[in-house]
Amino acid sequence: MSKNQLSTFEIEMQNEEFAKGFEEGYKDFLLSDMIIGIMNENKKTVRGLSEETGLSPSIIQRMRSGKQKGININNLIAIARACGYHIDMYNEKRRMNIA
Repeated sequence: MSKNQLSTFEIEMQNEEFAKGFEEGYKDFLLSDMIIGIMNENKKTVRGLSEETGLSPSIIQRMRSGKQKGININNLIAIARACGYHIDMYNEKRRMNIA
């Protein structure tokens, strides 16, 4: 492929609808991957995490699989805390711990 020739992906990303769908799917993948990672790191099972957090196993499983759309921040906070993590919001001037 020459330097000026676009890949199929680059061509598709020029389509606004495709790009938006890709970005949404990628965000879901990253969040799912993060949840799987912190659960594995802390040797947490879906059932064990459910018992610790009070969340149903199906909610946790949907979050792990990326199938849960519009994740509730309280559910994410519960999972993070049960795995020993905190959630921060920050910009270049300030950092705030939200959980």
